[in-house]
Amino acid sequence: MTTASANHGQVRSGNVDGIRAADQFSDRVTLSQRGRVTLVRLSQPEKRNAIDGKMVEAIRSAFDGLPKETCAVVLHGEGGHFCAGADLGELAKYSGLDVARFSRSVHEVLDRIEYGALPVIAALHGGVIGGGLELAAAAHIRVAERSTYYALPEGMRGIFVGGGGAVRIPRLIGTSRMVDMMLTGRTYGSEQDGLGFSQYVVENGNGVAAAVKLAEQIAKNTAITNFATVQALPRIARADSEAGFLMESLMFTIAASDGEAKTRIHDFLQKRAAKVSHREPGLPMRPFDTGE
Repeated sequence: MTTASANHGQVRSGNVDGIRAADQFSDRVTLSQRGRVTLVRLSQPEKRNAIDGKMVEAIRSAFDGLPKETCAVVLHGEGGHFCAGADLGELAKYSGLDVARFSRSVHEVLDRIEYGALPVIAALHGGVIGGGLELAAAAHIRVAERSTYYALPEGMRGIFVGGGGAVRIPRLIGTSRMVDMMLTGRTYGSEQDGLGFSQYVVENGNGVAAAVKLAEQIAKNTAITNFATVQALPRIARADSEAGFLMESLMFTIAASDGEAKTRIHDFLQKRAAKVSHREPGLPMRPFDTGE
């Protein structure tokens, strides 16, 4: 985890820093564009961006309909919280079969995020609760503002995680810590993100700016490298050693044979490309508008 400091600030309305005006994709999700980075905003702040059936379908449609020029995605929430989890008012009306169908639809959508063709950076702030933490866990990189806190109140509500959290969250923080959160209602704040909740911590109001900066850096990679990293690497990590080594060799061969890779290697050998050196990522910059 990297901690970066900067001036405090809040994201405000307007159209600056190259952000194209937001398009209301639905009454749940809004899209905006900054160059090759697409911002997907959960847009139901009056319900703390709670996840209901319409929200699930809106997220699915947003990721299915990303502009062709998109090379990386930033996922964030409007209002005071990233996402407060499942809409319990809607959930209470469901039959058992409805609950199972809802859970499986969430699995499908979050799989599209985790196993899609593009890197996804989640900008977190406020509550990242229940299904909100499940959603964040599907992203490849998580940037947390200092206001961020994590909770799994399913135990107190008499329910269980249903959006892939039982699989994804232990990979981030370990099974025993997740068990503790669900049994006791224990919460964690951003100051404890060394546990694995996020890779970066930034000042309040700077999460989206930091996430966009990372996304812009990622967009400079070759498309095949980004694709292999988000598609193959998680599967290789869960494979047995023999299969993992073979998949790694195949992906290495494909990536190294790409024309763009050959050009970049040639530039490095000709000293036209910078050498690797250790440096802090320099996150975040001043806040900028997200098209709200």
